[in-house]
Amino acid sequence: MGEANHSTHPDVIGIVPQILLALPFAIVLILYILAVIRSNQRYKQWPMYRITCWILGAIFAILAVAGPVASLGHMNFTAHMVGHLLVGMLALLLMALAAPVTLMLRTLPTATARKVSKVLQSLPSRFVTNPIVASILNIGGLWFLYTTNLYSLMHESIWVHLIVHFHVFIAGYLFTISIIYIDPRPHRFSFWYRSVVFIIALAGPGILTKYIYAYPPLGVPKEQAESGAMLMYYGGDAIDIILIFILCFQWFRATRPRLSLAERT
Repeated sequence: MGEANHSTHPDVIGIVPQILLALPFAIVLILYILAVIRSNQRYKQWPMYRITCWILGAIFAILAVAGPVASLGHMNFTAHMVGHLLVGMLALLLMALAAPVTLMLRTLPTATARKVSKVLQSLPSRFVTNPIVASILNIGGLWFLYTTNLYSLMHESIWVHLIVHFHVFIAGYLFTISIIYIDPRPHRFSFWYRSVVFIIALAGPGILTKYIYAYPPLGVPKEQAESGAMLMYYGGDAIDIILIFILCFQWFRATRPRLSLAERT
């Protein structure tokens, strides 16, 4: 299989799509910092580790969609997979840990915060944050991307390129917040339910990486498919281990015995 040719559409590898993809992350980075400043004026100080998580998450996302990684990703599948791990797994995990919804609710005026809370309690919101639905959106989207001609098409159409990247981030974010609860959730699923869904979902990317290794996406050289699949397999496992640790830690904190006042003294 020959070298992939992803330069048929100049805009796709140019600066315009990189700006369009990086701009939302730059905007939410600024908005988060402004919200922290406003919130700290009214309430106790917002945790520094959450601020750090948001800043790092936004930076990793911007590095993935703009700059050398993004440019190389159009010509090299391994570089593309580096970008995927950054924006589709690491960045969204860090941004979820930053509790943006909690910060937003305590920063907005009371009336507006109540409206946002109603949206979070709505049926569509509960549907997309169901662990099963979120898993299908996240893992199913990756299967569709790498087992059809969509991967090749995203390098030829700027709109497909933008839609794919936004879907990868949003679907991944929904999956993450459906498994670990950092922000307030009106409707919570049990730890058992989330754990079972998570364990089943873990098989999806693992099988996909083996499929990519054996059957490269359209236009991807076999050597790049093999190295990219291995990177996705081991890099994805590393981030999944972090998710597993957080879920188990939350489960432990929620179920550990509470000491009575007499026992404490």
